[in-house]
Amino acid sequence: MRLALPTFDRPSLLAAGSILVILLAGSAYTLSMGGAATFLTPGYLLQQLQIASFLGLIAGGLMMVILLGHIDLSVPWTLTTAAVMATAVGGPAAIPLALAIGCAVGVVNGLGVAYLRVPSMIFTLGVNTVLQGLMVLHTGGYAPQSQATPLMAFLATGRVLGLPAAVLVWIAVSAVLVVILTRTPLGRAIYAVGNREAAAYLSGIGTNAVVITCFALCGICAALAGCMLAGYSAKAYQGMGNAYLLPAIAAVVIGGTHVLGGRGTYTGTVLGTILIVLLQSVLSVMQMPDAGRQIIYGLVIIAMLLAFRRAGGTEG
Repeated sequence: MRLALPTFDRPSLLAAGSILVILLAGSAYTLSMGGAATFLTPGYLLQQLQIASFLGLIAGGLMMVILLGHIDLSVPWTLTTAAVMATAVGGPAAIPLALAIGCAVGVVNGLGVAYLRVPSMIFTLGVNTVLQGLMVLHTGGYAPQSQATPLMAFLATGRVLGLPAAVLVWIAVSAVLVVILTRTPLGRAIYAVGNREAAAYLSGIGTNAVVITCFALCGICAALAGCMLAGYSAKAYQGMGNAYLLPAIAAVVIGGTHVLGGRGTYTGTVLGTILIVLLQSVLSVMQMPDAGRQIIYGLVIIAMLLAFRRAGGTEG
């Protein structure tokens, strides 16, 4: 078994090629409509990377869980809960509180999956529903009236040396996740558990601790994304994470991470995220309705699953 080294494997190359095709197709479409080839300009690409950073944080956290052969369906309301509570508290404690909430939700998910042996899809969906109910109770069913803090707004919309701060945050988090996956015993344990949990347990790996840690990391990434999305929108709002679950799963799968666990590269997840965001942008320019976008995401996931089944998967 090879580790998820930041190299370009077959799914990554396919995603990179698809990104190029989308950029060229979008440029050709705008030129045919009498516009300019804005899809290839540095300003447009930086803007798309800024937007991709939010989805990329969520996808990075989800990848840690999917590598185990599990799934976290509580991401939408983990993100929303963290954002709502962070904006409600405000001040320097806002982001730490959000990250603590994300970590706590992840630990609860991990405990339910690891010790109660409840299927992750069922348990995390239940947690997602509980969080939704708690937020409706907290807000009384109305839109939150609180505002994002200046730091949250800066992380989402600010710039450092001409680069979007959101992209720099994404790079920093990505670096941490890559180091975990490729340079630590935890990373080796994640792949071992994903390949065969029983064998990993018999080899002395604390499989339950690995599961809890990965779910906690997923919750933290979702919470951070929630803070930045609140900063981008200037406030938190109910259901703000609902639109990110399917695209995040699609980004991970498109990037080559095997849904049954044990195989995948973080490079592929990054490329999958960029591909999804560019696809969204092109479909928006073409005035594709939201329902059509959801259909395309679903078809992409099904197609990649069929491709993995036929090829027997790939190792990162």
